[in-house]
Amino acid sequence: MSNFEAALFALSLDRHAPTPLHEQLEEALRDLILSGQATPGARLPASRVMAAELSVSRITVLTAVDQLIAEGYLETRRGAGTYVAADLPDMPPVEAAQSPALTPPPRAVVLPLRPGLPDLDSFPHGDMARLLERVWRHASPALTGMPDPLGWMPLRAQIAAHLRAWRGIEARPEQVIITSGAVEGFELILRSILPAGGIGVVEDPVFQPMLEAFRSAGLTALAHPVDAEGLDPMTAPLDGASVCIVTPSRQYPTGATLPLPRRLALLEWAQEVGGWIVEDDYDGEFRYRGKPLPALASLDRHGRVFYMGSFSKLLSPSLRLGYVVCPEAALPALTEEMQRTGARASVVPQPAVAAYMESGAFSTHLRRMRRTYAARQVFLQQALKGYEDWIIPQHADAGMHLCCQLGPRMAGWSDQEIANAAKTRGLGLKALSTYSQSNAAPQGLLLGFAGFDEEVLRRASQTLTQLLQEMGA
Repeated sequence: MSNFEAALFALSLDRHAPTPLHEQLEEALRDLILSGQATPGARLPASRVMAAELSVSRITVLTAVDQLIAEGYLETRRGAGTYVAADLPDMPPVEAAQSPALTPPPRAVVLPLRPGLPDLDSFPHGDMARLLERVWRHASPALTGMPDPLGWMPLRAQIAAHLRAWRGIEARPEQVIITSGAVEGFELILRSILPAGGIGVVEDPVFQPMLEAFRSAGLTALAHPVDAEGLDPMTAPLDGASVCIVTPSRQYPTGATLPLPRRLALLEWAQEVGGWIVEDDYDGEFRYRGKPLPALASLDRHGRVFYMGSFSKLLSPSLRLGYVVCPEAALPALTEEMQRTGARASVVPQPAVAAYMESGAFSTHLRRMRRTYAARQVFLQQALKGYEDWIIPQHADAGMHLCCQLGPRMAGWSDQEIANAAKTRGLGLKALSTYSQSNAAPQGLLLGFAGFDEEVLRRASQTLTQLLQEMGA
């Protein structure tokens, strides 16, 4: 028996170790070769002999030998057996690199007073984690297969029920289409209902991504200035337009509420010319005094209003979930478009959100957030009281931000100059003029309050008023 065979048959393999036997044998044979105990050209015993001597199965031996052949340590000679390779690899096998301990990336810095953010600390982490685990531990084939491009039907049904109770909208679940948010919703509607070169009317100031949706679809958007009551249908350039996009519950970003006569006038226009209205109800649930105003879609008796909502403001932007309630007449066109492009919204959170809504916890969460945001709104309004010479806070009873006018002491300063200076002080407020398409853009500041507790708002308001006094001195 050669020294190599003696060393080989003296190997001890541990059957109780977590490492499989074939991997133990691979490592031992590799060590014998690299240490020189198995010289190039040395012949291995037959696999049956090795299996018998080491008290393992022949499959274990063959698996280990095949791996070392693949690595270049062994070679086979037809009809003559297996040998240590004549040309051994130059380098010993590289040990698997130990991955460094991964630390989660730091939370993105959110500057105080940034508008549009919900209270992220109030997100129902525990509830959603339990629901996700419950849904996906034994997921139905409907979830793991090809998703319905229109969205998870139980979620669509829960949204329909929520809108019936909270916004007065009567819609079948089949009319609800799940999207990845407002941008996809705008694009979906515009591509489906407007012909090439079509014209739409939008508010000014306006949600800028909406304009991008028009441009990407090759359509024209006519931006019409709003007044203290929102868009006026009597002065808006609706002649020749096929669609009008409005934010009637709370105009974005000025906060104006569209009164009933203007709502009815819009509905009358749509009925007479066969036009469409898109109602973007981005935070309609957050009205702090009195019941939330009925949605424009709840007044629609002729099926001309698309209603858009999102979970970004209600729960978290990271969910990337929104929805469109489609009029019956336009449903085939939107369905065809969604089937053509496929869904952008992930199906993963949809069943969990559906279960969260069905349990009643979603309504409880919204009521809690209404109380929290109402208190924060009042706190910020009070913090700015007495500084009307520099900034005039909005007297609002809804929404998640205040749209403030500039006081007389700020004459000569643009809102963009103020916003840029505020950013250097660590504030995330926005200039109203940046939302406008007009050469005579309105001046003002948007101060977000919903996503920040009262201590943060106190410090931010102090920083802001000090900055304004310095600039307006």
